Amino acid sequence: MKTVGEIMTKNVSCCNSDSRLSEAASMMKDKNIGALPVLDTQGNVLGMVTDRDLVLRGYAANRPESSAVQDVMSNGPVCCSPNTSLEEASQIMAEKQIRRLPVVENGQIMGIISLGDLSLDQKSDQSAGQALHEISERPELH
Repeated sequence: MKTVGEIMTKNVSCCNSDSRLSEAASMMKDKNIGALPVLDTQGNVLGMVTDRDLVLRGYAANRPESSAVQDVMSNGPVCCSPNTSLEEASQIMAEKQIRRLPVVENGQIMGIISLGDLSLDQKSDQSAGQALHEISERPELH
């Protein structure tokens, strides 16, 4: 059974909790990515900030671009270890409604795995498809 560590992206771009919104946005643009793990001063993952967070919680809420990332990030990120199976990672993403999962070992970021990574792996493609379906499914409005 394949593990997350075998297919994760290893050189992960990250920002610090006190990084400015404009810095995070520039990094996302330069790296062509939509999310950044947010680290504390010891390198522990505190949260995630996405392009959507920057727009909705930052700019649309009239926060100045000099605001800290910690003001708009999602706290308490869901993480996995490099030894997590691809199937389990897909299940976590589906349950938690997330598209990216930081990979952490001993509190330190080792990589990140996305639904796109899972879909590229032939054996986990079906699990990734199911996870995407569950993430994209909208609850019915009553």
